[in-house]
Amino acid sequence: MESKKRIRPADRAGRLPMQSPGRPPVWRREHKQLFWKAISRGLSSEEAATVASVSPAVGGRWFREGGGMATVSTARHSGRYLSFGEREEIALLRAQACDVREIARRLGRASSTISRELRRNAATRSGAFQYRATTAQWHADRRAQRPKKAKLATNRALRQYVQERLAGTLKTPNGTNVPGPKTRWKGRRHGPRQDRKWAVAWSPEQISNRLPVDFPDDASMRISHEAIYQALYVQGRGALRRELVACLRTGRALRVPRARTQGRGKSFVRPEVMIGERPAEADDRAVPGHWEGDLILGLDSSAIGTLVERSTRFTILMRLPRMDGHGELPRTKHGPALAGHGAEAVRDAIAAAMAALPAQLCRSLTWDQGAEMAQHAQLRVDTGLAIYFCDPHSPWQRGTNENTNGLLRQYFPKGTDLSRHSTDDLVAVAAALNKRPRKTLGWQTPAEAFRGHLLVDQKDTVATTD
Repeated sequence: MESKKRIRPADRAGRLPMQSPGRPPVWRREHKQLFWKAISRGLSSEEAATVASVSPAVGGRWFREGGGMATVSTARHSGRYLSFGEREEIALLRAQACDVREIARRLGRASSTISRELRRNAATRSGAFQYRATTAQWHADRRAQRPKKAKLATNRALRQYVQERLAGTLKTPNGTNVPGPKTRWKGRRHGPRQDRKWAVAWSPEQISNRLPVDFPDDASMRISHEAIYQALYVQGRGALRRELVACLRTGRALRVPRARTQGRGKSFVRPEVMIGERPAEADDRAVPGHWEGDLILGLDSSAIGTLVERSTRFTILMRLPRMDGHGELPRTKHGPALAGHGAEAVRDAIAAAMAALPAQLCRSLTWDQGAEMAQHAQLRVDTGLAIYFCDPHSPWQRGTNENTNGLLRQYFPKGTDLSRHSTDDLVAVAAALNKRPRKTLGWQTPAEAFRGHLLVDQKDTVATTD
């Protein structure tokens, strides 16, 4: 028997109800606005999702789809248009059988506004016009969108120019293509010590500013660098493939909001322990006992700790062996770092190195903002050593240690396993550095200068005792 197609009932005016565009999501535009405002303050995707009252998975999806960029305007709602609260009031009054004029009077709106709202933004999935606030808000948000095709999507010549300067193949002077190493796009930033895609790799700013030079009379061949970034990162723009971000200098798969980069500092670094609070006697190197420290890293998370005294350049090397359980599975959740250069291991190594020195030669220690110094407060209690931290991305603020680490790379090259060196090996390398004459010390050796301070300190101690 031939089946009959169901015909939806018509309304009073004889019109068939419009087709439903689908099911409205559980979130509204206000949720996205709260989410991106939280992202702009430096919160993570999960924290911003909590602020916006959506699940962390939804927040992470919004961030990826937007490429780290806001996909909705965060401007305040204009009173010209109905708000979600007003739509909820309309739904309640409509359920109470209030007519259009009564609803308009209570909301302080024109009756034509209410009539148009009930007609245009009604729910139609049931086959009839039923007004629900959430569905009406969804219809209004969809209708408010003004999709505009990206310039790179409509201008083929401009798109080809941008792609060639961004991801073009390298060539030798005679025109031979050089493809470089084979890489695979994983949707993430390249990992450490891995091959990256070889390309011409002009930056978007270079491409944007070169266009007027190459096309001085063609106004259509113009685009801002921000538009290129958006074409790369924002899904759905339809201009440039997302994997071309691998050709950018940073190689980031997602853009990082500026507030998030400013909030990347370690939680244990407070203003009172920054290098600006270090006493002036440490800056001018006049008083001994002020040290600089850091780690030199090797293969498979191996490391060696370095301590350098600022006035004498005397060097102490700390062996940081791997702890029991390193490389074994399963790992203890939230347990200590087992690679040997975690916060506890570094704290104990520094405390042991300073214990062999008199208190007058243990005044302060300046370190980079590494997680290995997370227990600096306990280290200060154990040793009496004042701890200070450099500003982010400012290794020059502990230049003595940086220079010494460069000298140590002659003995401990990058990419080698540093855990294979014994304590005797480190003592021998430190002794070799400490016995080299230094121009800055008047061709004295660091060992001679440091020994002189030790003798002075011992004389002062004896005189105080007498």
